[in-house]
Amino acid sequence: MKKLVFALLAVCLLAVPAIAQEGFPLKGSWLGTWTGNKVHGNDVLVVMSWDGKNITGEINPGTDNIKIKSASLNPDGWAVHIEAEAKDKAGQPLTYTIDGKIENLPVANRVVTGTWKDSRGNTGPFKIGRQ
Repeated sequence: MKKLVFALLAVCLLAVPAIAQEGFPLKGSWLGTWTGNKVHGNDVLVVMSWDGKNITGEINPGTDNIKIKSASLNPDGWAVHIEAEAKDKAGQPLTYTIDGKIENLPVANRVVTGTWKDSRGNTGPFKIGRQ
C-alpha cells in the first residue's frame, strides 16, 4: 500500500511542472472577430508559433492566408503588435496592423483584444481567444 501511495504522489509531483510550463503566451491557434474587416469578413483565425526568438504564423490560413510579416510581445503590460501584408481580390497590396493586449494570461483560454486596422483606413476592435 505504501508503494502505491508513493507512486501516486510521485506521478502528481511530476505532473505539476508539466502543467505550469505551458510555453510561449502567443503560441497556438486563436479564433475571434475583427469588426470592420470589409475585405475578408469579421471572423478571423490567427495561428502563431515561436521558435525561441521570433513569432511567426498566418492569419486565416487556407485560401485567404496572410503571412505575418513581423510580430512582437512586450511583457510590460503584455502588449502585442502584429504586422501582415496581403493582396486584395484585385491584386492590390494591403497592410494590416494589429495592436492589442493579452488578457487572462494565467489561463489557457486567454484572449487578445485591441485594434486591427488596414492600409485602406478600415479599423475596428478585435478579440481573439486561444483555442
